[in-house]
Amino acid sequence: MPTPPITELTLRAREIFRLVVEGYLTSGQPVGSKALAGDSTLNLSPASIRSVLHDLEMLGLLAAPHTSAGRMPTEVGLRLFVDGMMQVAEPSAEERAVIERRLSVPGPIEQALETTSALLSDISGAAGMVMVPRREHRLAQMTLVPLSPGKALAVLVGEDGHIENRLMDIVPGTTSSMLEEATNYITARLAGRSLVEAARAMRAELASGRSALDEASRNLVESGLAVWSEDAARRPVLIVRGQANLLDETALHDIERVRMLLDDLENKQSVADLLDSAREAEATRIFIGSENRLFALSGSSVIASPYRDREGNVVGVVGVIGPTRLNYARVVPMVDFTAQSLGKLIG
Repeated sequence: MPTPPITELTLRAREIFRLVVEGYLTSGQPVGSKALAGDSTLNLSPASIRSVLHDLEMLGLLAAPHTSAGRMPTEVGLRLFVDGMMQVAEPSAEERAVIERRLSVPGPIEQALETTSALLSDISGAAGMVMVPRREHRLAQMTLVPLSPGKALAVLVGEDGHIENRLMDIVPGTTSSMLEEATNYITARLAGRSLVEAARAMRAELASGRSALDEASRNLVESGLAVWSEDAARRPVLIVRGQANLLDETALHDIERVRMLLDDLENKQSVADLLDSAREAEATRIFIGSENRLFALSGSSVIASPYRDREGNVVGVVGVIGPTRLNYARVVPMVDFTAQSLGKLIG
């Protein structure tokens, strides 16, 4: 169901909706009309409040989990609240100082990433996640070895001694001399560069017409580099801390949902793919429940923010995952500030 614009709600409906959502995010429990009637800002009878709650339910913004229970926001309602009504509570000076102090402990960057994940867990009361910057191997040598008609083996050796073998498709009829020419080109001109740098330099040289390679050899060079680049892109490293926070008192009433969430977190590649989708975001992204297929069954929310190195390049993503009743107003700016602080440590 599409989210109705906030302008479609009357001022009375907006206020009641806001109180229900904020009450639910605070307690994790549905909010009833009697509790709302006790709010001095409304000055409405329980009967009038129930009428508005019914209207909000018909719009798909609220739901009643039980016949006699109060209302709680649906995923559509949470999205409306987050996008159109939430008042973000910026981190206090003390909170910012704590974050910066915990991240500034001397040590390798891997330690800072571990600390960041644990810090996000503490901040949110949920699970913290950090996608580690991908390691860009630098080329020392690349050799293309013929295997059979239409197939070759790309043997890639990094400056650190890292070796990877990748099968690649080649045009039938490709000769050993063509493969050797492509190999010599890469080793002579592109050694010492990362795959991204190598591909950029190679394409610039080919586009300028300065390369002496024929078309067949150019295709081999591009295919060989792409094999390694694409494979590296599929292997981000994910650090998750604080899963135990997901097993709070309210989780005992919804243990199956929590079990599914913990199962999802075991599939780190899928979680990393989700975080990776936030790499190009200009601001913190919020995924609520079934908006993301991975966590649709567990009904969980993810708040993710990219972090950048000192040159402004996005190198990873930090985030938290927990139930949809996360305190978005507090957690969103904290995740954003943590991402900024972590970025300052990345060279």
